[in-house]
Amino acid sequence: MELNSKLYKGYIEILNRELIPATGCTEPISIAYAAAVARDTLGAIPDKVLIEVSGNIIKNVKSVVVPNTGGMRGIKSACAIGIIGGDASKKLEVIANITAEQIKATEKYLKHDTITVSHADTPHIFDIIITMYKDNHHSYVRIVDYHTNIVKIKRDDKISFEKEILSDDKSGDRNILTVENIVKFADILKIEDVKVILDQQIEYNMAIAEEGLKNQYGANIGKIILKTSTDVPTKAKAYAAAGSDARMNGCEMPVIINSGSGNQGITTSVPLIIFARENKLSKEKMYRALTLANLITLHLKSGIGRLSAYCGAVSAGCGVASGISYLLGGSLNDVSHTLVNALAINSGIICDGAKSSCAAKIASSVEGGMLALRMYQEGYEFYDGEGIVEKGVENTIKNISKIARDGMLETDKEIIKIMCK
Repeated sequence: MELNSKLYKGYIEILNRELIPATGCTEPISIAYAAAVARDTLGAIPDKVLIEVSGNIIKNVKSVVVPNTGGMRGIKSACAIGIIGGDASKKLEVIANITAEQIKATEKYLKHDTITVSHADTPHIFDIIITMYKDNHHSYVRIVDYHTNIVKIKRDDKISFEKEILSDDKSGDRNILTVENIVKFADILKIEDVKVILDQQIEYNMAIAEEGLKNQYGANIGKIILKTSTDVPTKAKAYAAAGSDARMNGCEMPVIINSGSGNQGITTSVPLIIFARENKLSKEKMYRALTLANLITLHLKSGIGRLSAYCGAVSAGCGVASGISYLLGGSLNDVSHTLVNALAINSGIICDGAKSSCAAKIASSVEGGMLALRMYQEGYEFYDGEGIVEKGVENTIKNISKIARDGMLETDKEIIKIMCK
């Protein structure tokens, strides 16, 4: 890979597009964003609202606290706060600047019971359709496949925006990612090409991790872990879990996301930052390793999709283990074998929506990643033919993608049925 090559520029574009700030769990924030756009399109606060969402949106919004709402949860709350106070121009920070007065107005608006939620009959895993009504007018907004991907906006019968829906979340260019090229990219990277976004990731994601350890959030997984030990691997695991403790339970601080997820952004970055700081490694080395970890996570998620029955923290735990391997001087071979080990250990954790237990799943994923790294440092690995492991890191990644995307479809349906009882 050359610095001026199309591939190098493509990797920079992926990082700039994917590593963006978001305030709050991204599925309810996507609903709030769609609601703010629909309100602006309607030109008024609606008297009636219909929200049609795919099962995975129901799953990921049902139990999580929507930030800047005073502790409200669920689809109706996310929609209502978007209507009352959302700034659509800020996309995934749409409700970052909500006032106390707007929270009170949202509570009052919800009491009128104007919002109806329906499980959409859609082939898309990620689908949000909001229709708003006021007097003789209505507005319509649809988001498909990822959190800010608006595919249609209309007022009454006049369409103001429409674009093609690309199948299987392949609207981006992440199919150019391979482990070999990610390592080459990290090796030759000009730090100034990524410094701004990585500085923001370090600042935001460490800040919310520290907040999670300082105050009471959810089940306080991070605090519990830190009571067991203060060694570097334990500290790395605790800080990542604490960031999720805070994020899943209403903390209003922004994070830099990965693959559309704040939890995945935290998991991919925080343990690696802890390792770099505790081992007093250079900032340049940390930047290169963070770049690799982010891209590995994005690569793993490309074959799985944004939402599935396969917990995204697993992919992020594998990504950060690969990044720490590189941070500590690992070669392509070290990174690849650490990644395969991690996939063999961690794969199988289910996603049952965004909520407090995500922090515990993050802790398990980071711990599995650390075991995978330690195994290979000691000369041990899982071999071709052992379960889902196949010779060649890309072949094992493909196997995981098939299991998560196709094999776990029925699992996903059963999880949603259970959660909607």
